[in-house]
Amino acid sequence: MDRSSLPNPPSVVESGRLRFLIFDAPNDENLPIYIHELKKHNVKHLVRACDPTYSTEPLRREGIDVHDMPFPDGGAPSDGVIDSWLKLLTVYTKSSSSSSSDDGGGGSASSSGSGSGSKVKDTIGIHCVAGLGRAPVLVAIALIESGMPPLQAVDFIRDKRRGSINMRQLQFLKTYKSKKKGSCIVM
Repeated sequence: MDRSSLPNPPSVVESGRLRFLIFDAPNDENLPIYIHELKKHNVKHLVRACDPTYSTEPLRREGIDVHDMPFPDGGAPSDGVIDSWLKLLTVYTKSSSSSSSDDGGGGSASSSGSGSGSKVKDTIGIHCVAGLGRAPVLVAIALIESGMPPLQAVDFIRDKRRGSINMRQLQFLKTYKSKKKGSCIVM
């Protein structure tokens, strides 16, 4: 099985209706390889949690929307970045539930790749420089917002992407309070 022609293979983090592809930052030279991988995983939205290292035009031509949500390396996202992330998650969950309503939206956690024969559900691609800090923190926030306890979310991500989330980021996630207003956002 072709693992990937990328030096650091991406990691799929999937729970319920949420599906993320975490990876390191591409550059203009290797962007075509990343685009192939993003398309294989049905990525419709790509989040850059670091400074730009490539042109977004080739991605846009492939129908992948790029969202810039940078924050400092090794740190926690600002309230503005979190708000932008949560808005994207709302758009994503609405579009993925309408485009994949036949799969029931349930399901258990999975780390599988593109599956064999079945359509891969819409995925949010997300990266920082190495794919170990900022990107996993945003994915952890999504899992916490969906109802997963913070430490379980961190362990869940680390199970799929070893070395993710440093101690300062872990402390932030342990004290993160869901932005949901009393009612559950179904993700």
